Amino acid sequence: MSTECSSYLNADKVLVSGFSCPRAGGDARAVFCCGFQDVKYCCDDPHSFFPYEHSYMWWLSVGALVGLSIAAVVLFAFIITVCVLCYLFINTKPRSKLDTGLSLQMA
Repeated sequence: MSTECSSYLNADKVLVSGFSCPRAGGDARAVFCCGFQDVKYCCDDPHSFFPYEHSYMWWLSVGALVGLSIAAVVLFAFIITVCVLCYLFINTKPRSKLDTGLSLQMA
């Protein structure tokens, strides 16, 4: 089984001629044409989009997850602090009006 990769213009606008998969001297399991309009390659998975390993994506995902977790904790702490301060402000206000020391009497 083999697949034909059509010719394409790479990112430098250079025409790359078409080729068939698997390529001579390449992996015999790479029978599919994968890639995008500006880069094509032979691969063994027809749903592959990148010609390199995906392990770096896990590090990006872990980094994003850690960053979002820290941001969520900070936001949660801020909201709790605001709620506690509002509660303390409302509950420590004097219940009655302050006595000014002046009594208003009709003359």
